[in-house]
Amino acid sequence: MPFANLLIELKGPVAWLYVNRPDKLNALNQSTLSELQTAFNQLRDDAQVRVIVLTGSGSKAFVAGADIAEMQGLNPLQAREFSRLGQNLMLSIEHCGKPVIAMINGYALGGGLELALACAIRIASTTSKLGQPEVSLGLIPGFGGSQRLVKLCGKAVALDLCLSGQAISAERALAFNLITRMHAPECLNEETEKLAQQLAALAPLALRGVLDCIRYGTEAPLEAGLDYESQVFSLLFASDDMRTGTAAFLQRRPAVFKGG
Repeated sequence: MPFANLLIELKGPVAWLYVNRPDKLNALNQSTLSELQTAFNQLRDDAQVRVIVLTGSGSKAFVAGADIAEMQGLNPLQAREFSRLGQNLMLSIEHCGKPVIAMINGYALGGGLELALACAIRIASTTSKLGQPEVSLGLIPGFGGSQRLVKLCGKAVALDLCLSGQAISAERALAFNLITRMHAPECLNEETEKLAQQLAALAPLALRGVLDCIRYGTEAPLEAGLDYESQVFSLLFASDDMRTGTAAFLQRRPAVFKGG
């Protein structure tokens, strides 16, 4: 289906999903959040898509935050619905079963950083700025930022970012584990595409297993996480991809995974 605020570009097994409101620095309004939910549902169910790259249109912003003009007119009940809309989207991204790469090509602030935090991998340009500036609006993060920041970066970093509201450089974000890779702006697209295609060539069931185990492990006690890992590990022995991968390794040839 066509989208008013998004663009989707397919590059083989990799889907590039663009938040396409460059005149608004790709700010997230309710319509854009709903479209993102629909797009992720579609890409999740498309067997031809193995990896999703999420980014923003234009050269200035990944997503500069929520749409403040729209937010200003909300009452508390509407604000609760807006928050849950964003939170449900972030959960859908985390649970889609495919690697989602956030390519941060500029500002990732407020809801934009929260969107990136829901992705499995975050790659940023060296000129990017990241932060949770909601306190400067008399608010707090509403799409899960206060919770995911603690899990990813620890309590001290989460408090610093959310209390100060200050944007930080990509270099500091890398040191804080907010992002996992950083590239010069002129190399960002190429390096992201390279990684996405590398992931897309791997076994889809194994990738999903990694995503599921690590997500489960961040919530569960160690013993429960170990048991879950053991279950997923053993179930993959019934897959064609496991037989393909092990045979290719023993025969010293590249494996071609079908996803079964």
